Amino acid sequence: MKKFVGKGVYGAVAAGKATVLMRYENAVKRISIEDTGRERARVTAAIEDAKKKLQDMYERALGELGESDAQIFAVHRMLLEDAVYRDSIDSVIESQRVNAEYAVTAAGESLAESFAAMDDAYMRERAADVRDVSQRLTACLAGETDREGVTEEGGILCADDLPPSVIMNLDKKKTAALVTAQGSLISHAAILARSRSIPAVVGVGEEFLAQIMDGDEIMVDSFAGEVFLEPDAETRKALSEKQRAAEEERHLLQSLRGRENISLDGRKINICANIGSVEELEAVHASDAGGIGLFRSECLYLGKSDYPTEEQQFTAYKKLLEGMAGKKVIIRTLDIGADKQPDYFELKREENPALGCRAIRICLTRPEIFKTQLRALFRASAYGNMGIMFPMITSVAEVEKILEICSEVKAELKAQGVSYSENVELGIMIETPAAVVISDRLAPMVDFFSVGTNDLTQYTLACDRQNPDIEPFVDIHHEAILRLIEMSAESAHRHGAWIGICGELAADISLTETFLRMGIDELSVSPAFVLKVRDVVRSLDLSR
Repeated sequence: MKKFVGKGVYGAVAAGKATVLMRYENAVKRISIEDTGRERARVTAAIEDAKKKLQDMYERALGELGESDAQIFAVHRMLLEDAVYRDSIDSVIESQRVNAEYAVTAAGESLAESFAAMDDAYMRERAADVRDVSQRLTACLAGETDREGVTEEGGILCADDLPPSVIMNLDKKKTAALVTAQGSLISHAAILARSRSIPAVVGVGEEFLAQIMDGDEIMVDSFAGEVFLEPDAETRKALSEKQRAAEEERHLLQSLRGRENISLDGRKINICANIGSVEELEAVHASDAGGIGLFRSECLYLGKSDYPTEEQQFTAYKKLLEGMAGKKVIIRTLDIGADKQPDYFELKREENPALGCRAIRICLTRPEIFKTQLRALFRASAYGNMGIMFPMITSVAEVEKILEICSEVKAELKAQGVSYSENVELGIMIETPAAVVISDRLAPMVDFFSVGTNDLTQYTLACDRQNPDIEPFVDIHHEAILRLIEMSAESAHRHGAWIGICGELAADISLTETFLRMGIDELSVSPAFVLKVRDVVRSLDLSR
């Protein structure tokens, strides 16, 4: 038996025979040509074919997984439209007088290597996306259909890396798990595997591929991020027991549907869901969440070639509110910037975009964008129970300006005879230490706080949350983070506001009791964690 360790994605245990998919073998031949114009024309036709296939993939992902995951394929489509990428392919054809397939492979690999050499961890992971796009383009040039990772029934797909298109094409009934030598938890392969509920272990190292062969028996423990080649009887028994216990827990959690989120001593808390698209409403209902504590409205801006209109946004927000049938829906205003930068925004390149012009800073410096969104939001408020929250707040002046613009928008709507709700709650996200320090001044200005623990942790500990190299320094349970949350809760309650947590820490059940003792009123988590948090709340006795 041999053991390999990586990062686990979507906790489960799986066993099966390996299917090894070698992704990056150089199978494209270099052929000298005379007619460079013909090869360039072939590239143009192949790009159009690839774009159509990616659009089909986008629409499929949108329907199955929601907007945030579908954006992966929108980004791939944008790369095909990128002038620099196309020019580099044409340059190889013209300068080396070679066939289109070779030019696409060479240009793509050169660009991928550029990404792989970048300091930023998130950008390094985009090398796999570039390779996926280039391989899709060469397949179109050759007239091939979409590539799939085909395994035997219950097989485990093993590869160097798995681009998003392969993950999306997998037959879940046949694929028990995935194992990759490369990749990280922020790779698009990991994100899609998690969204499709496929157990995976990523980043186990190149030695794994050197030793694995088609048909080998392996077991995958994606809880612990471990892979066992030819597991012995003791390991089989331990992992089988682990999987059985996990299945029992899932069944027990389902019995909590319809129950209240109330502790043994009578403390009640709201447990809501975080989502990134209207299409995720089904998951919210399946989770039995009490409402939506975070709707990421940037899903309406990503993957587009222009700003969404007021009417497009209104339609989406209205559908969301009507779909929740009176349950509260809190919509976060545009949070573009940092790692989310649509080309049409024409944002300046920044050395550190996480500390740059993002979120509310864009809205306040481009009020025409902000007002369009606010008009759509207030118009939609007539169709349900809405709250609006504003991200990346650092000062009283920002909140004063936000409230001023909200008043202007409502006055305009009223003058035009457009109805809206007078009961829309307005809140701010607590994501910066600055917001915590002045939370006693901010609380009287709003109806609620919502703590974004991901960014609060990043800014407090001075650790880029997209950089896996500094993961050992990121202590999500750091005393400073917990103190900041408690300070925010005290300020909120002292001034009549309520407070929730919508960052990843909200789903950390080791902190649920701590949060309730702080007085947190709402925990908003991914739909998959709603019942798990409810189970913990119902087991607590806070009177002790």
